[in-house]
Amino acid sequence: MLISHLNKGRQMSQSRDFSTSMQDTNSVYLAAKDSQTNTVNVGFVLLENFSMMSFTAAVDVLVTSNLVQNSTLFKVTSYALNSHSITSDLGIDITTTNRLSEISFSADHHLDILVVCGGLRCSLLPDTSLTKLLKKAANHNILLGSIWSGAFALAHADVLQNKPFALHIDNHPLMQEKFPESLLCEQSFVCNSTHISCADALGALDMMLNVVEKIKGAASCRAVKEILSCSRSREGDAERLHQFGDHEQLPSLLRSAIQLMNSNIEEPICIDELAVYLQANRRQLERLFKQHLHTSPSRHYLEIRLTYARRLLVQSSDSITNIAIACGFVSSNHFSNCFRQYFKKPPSACRKI
Repeated sequence: MLISHLNKGRQMSQSRDFSTSMQDTNSVYLAAKDSQTNTVNVGFVLLENFSMMSFTAAVDVLVTSNLVQNSTLFKVTSYALNSHSITSDLGIDITTTNRLSEISFSADHHLDILVVCGGLRCSLLPDTSLTKLLKKAANHNILLGSIWSGAFALAHADVLQNKPFALHIDNHPLMQEKFPESLLCEQSFVCNSTHISCADALGALDMMLNVVEKIKGAASCRAVKEILSCSRSREGDAERLHQFGDHEQLPSLLRSAIQLMNSNIEEPICIDELAVYLQANRRQLERLFKQHLHTSPSRHYLEIRLTYARRLLVQSSDSITNIAIACGFVSSNHFSNCFRQYFKKPPSACRKI
């Protein structure tokens, strides 16, 4: 009897991992893993009247990457040409971390990526100090980048190295006139081994997501997309937010099942009833969940409810008992055990993040 009780206790406390899509959604709140990672130092040179939206989109991806991994994967530094203050295209003054002259290429202050952030009304004329800096950065094998019209600074420094790059469409004619050998492309962003570039704010977002994926892996990139809602459709007249575990590439029957699960959190439907409602059978649903989500319908349903509970824990002051009931758990103890299995910590710990 005692052995049976101990075995039951071990089963209840057994650690479990979220399936891929739900793990991305919850990554910020999962217990930190003991892993060492090298910090990537990213510098942004902000030109007068730089695009605030493009700059913040790029930085947001990097900062969110740090959040989802509970670690400083990227360190962001900003620079102005001549002072510690620069004015954006919105007329908002920004205090930068350093002046351009303070950029160092020593081992103690090494930059891995240096991006020139331009905008609609930025000067396209060469700046001697910036040109000199970019040439020196290229010689130190620093990955160079440009946002919007920032590509002109790279072109003036002759560091594009006959590779395609992205530029805002308004700037194409002048670039072609001044630098006829340049390899302009029509894509909103381009990433290659020597430089990264983007044409606008959406391009900046996608460019940095690509950087995160290449440097830190696909899992980190997916997690950032989940938080920033980058996975929503950009097609059609209206955008629709994705619910837990629901993505457009999934088969319609599987998406319908997930939508039903999301609509029945407080009073969960058993899988057999769900299949009948969808005019399918349980075996069919199990095959779809296994093939596309690498999990079972019941487990995915549980993960949806736990994710819903996590949001309530963070965003409300309701008691854990009330949240457990709202998420379809028969008792707070059962809820706490399930929550601990997946998040590796009790529900109360989520409120401390």
